[in-house]
Amino acid sequence: MANRQQQNSPLAAVRIPEYRSLMIGRMVFIMGLRMMGTLVGWWIYNLTNDPLAIGLVGLSEVIPAVSLALYAGHVIDKNEKRFMILRGVLLYALCAGVLLLLSTSFAAERLSNHWIAIGVYTVIFFTGVTRAFTGPVFNVLVAHIVPKEILQNAITWNQGVWLTASVVGHAMGGLLIAHIGITGTLSVICVLILIAFFVMLQLKPKPPLHEQGEKRTWESVKEGLRFVFKTKELLGAISLDLFAVLFGGAVAMVPVFARDILHVDAIGFGWLNAASDIGSICIVIILTISPIAKQHGKKLLFAVAGFGTCIIIFGLSEFFWLSFFVLMVSGMLDGVSVVIRGTIMQLKTPDHMRGRVMSVNSMFINSSNELGQFESGVMARLLGNVPSVVFGGCMTLLVVIITWVKAPSLRKMEY
Repeated sequence: MANRQQQNSPLAAVRIPEYRSLMIGRMVFIMGLRMMGTLVGWWIYNLTNDPLAIGLVGLSEVIPAVSLALYAGHVIDKNEKRFMILRGVLLYALCAGVLLLLSTSFAAERLSNHWIAIGVYTVIFFTGVTRAFTGPVFNVLVAHIVPKEILQNAITWNQGVWLTASVVGHAMGGLLIAHIGITGTLSVICVLILIAFFVMLQLKPKPPLHEQGEKRTWESVKEGLRFVFKTKELLGAISLDLFAVLFGGAVAMVPVFARDILHVDAIGFGWLNAASDIGSICIVIILTISPIAKQHGKKLLFAVAGFGTCIIIFGLSEFFWLSFFVLMVSGMLDGVSVVIRGTIMQLKTPDHMRGRVMSVNSMFINSSNELGQFESGVMARLLGNVPSVVFGGCMTLLVVIITWVKAPSLRKMEY
């Protein structure tokens, strides 16, 4: 009875010391990365005064991330996970160090804004390469560390840690840019990433569960793809989120709305950037205490529809607090979607295929953020800032309607 109570406890996963080390390291690491993302968007827009330039940042990262995702999944499944995560964190620290050099007065005196922007795009390209191999490993490690009976609790905590770090990173990014400038903020980012590295040194080695020496790379990759496409609920949830994020990526235009429409400074920009993550962490706390019990598919579809509605309102708003509020609500609804999808993925994926399945998910979901950023930049150039965001929200609603009609298995899904 006592063992069952421990499994049902909201703190079940965090009682595992190695899981705590992973979560602490991930929190500090994601804080640094989200600060970097906030800073790069603000920095590029001020260098170029062109909303399309923000979209090009996303494109610079998504090209290598998508191109290498399937191969990365094969590599993750056949290699030791602790080494891969530590190597990835160090490579991110190196990229942050290069951005730090580009932000200094030394670089400004010798390079034009155009060449500094080119340098930033180049660094972001290499972060995309690193992310293809590093991003999925965090989720793979969760399943290697935590027993299956408390995996749902661990997934919810994992998402809550990511969102908390994202909120703090976004908000602190804006605050630090305002008070210590871009160079000072990048110095803080470098320190945070290095702290994450030393925390994650405490993880134990995680060798592959099954040797794949006899299996060719392409055969291994196809095995992961076949699994995703045969698992209809998983495929439906991934596809829904892919198109919703692709068309509803209003957050990419926050630097433009903050400066040119809502007329706020770097601090206001930081809070707007953090608003959706604040909403997400609120809902994750609620779901940790009271998990979604039934009708998961319908709730997923309603959540994505609400997300699209919030994006439309954000695009039309000319008031800071209304914009902040609808972005926060959109984050709450997105949090519901992420928890449902993440739980389906972890529960339905065999241990020996987690790297490949997580990489497929990374290719379709995580990279859709950058594709959405690029789409938002292009549409802003073609339609204007406000119409482009409203168009994206409307397309998200259309995707939900099509999914409701064409994917009844997802609508009826429960786990």
